Amino acid sequence: NKVVLIGRLVRDPELRYTGNNLPVATFSIAVNRNFSNQAGEREADFINIVVWRKQAENVKNYLTQGSQVAIDGRLQTRSYDDQSGNKRYITEVVADNVQFLDTKASREQRETNRTNDVNPYSFADEAPVSSGNVLDDPFKDFGEEIKIAENDLPF
Repeated sequence: NKVVLIGRLVRDPELRYTGNNLPVATFSIAVNRNFSNQAGEREADFINIVVWRKQAENVKNYLTQGSQVAIDGRLQTRSYDDQSGNKRYITEVVADNVQFLDTKASREQRETNRTNDVNPYSFADEAPVSSGNVLDDPFKDFGEEIKIAENDLPF
């Protein structure tokens, strides 16, 4: 079972430690759907993410609400009994890898917005989402183009 997602943090990550002092961070990301609803609006799914060990500490230290990330992991379902004795089920992604996709400028702008009480989930300064299928090229508007000449390849 393998899951790959690209989305934005809905809120700041929470970091806790297990009884064995293992760091674990939890957060949720909003992932846009590839289609619009009947009203012509794009909807999003909110996915719970769990990450362990050093990556959990990095997530807590470097990501905030609105940060764009790529998650690679596995889907996991677990259950527990709530205070009323009802069985509850949780589905979440256990991340093997969390890639930070924000640029330094967008991170700094988001932090400035947060300290000035501007909506931190507003990304008006970023490139608009194209109406094309994100699966065609999810990194189309990310970073700079890298040119590699054939004689630069090691094989």
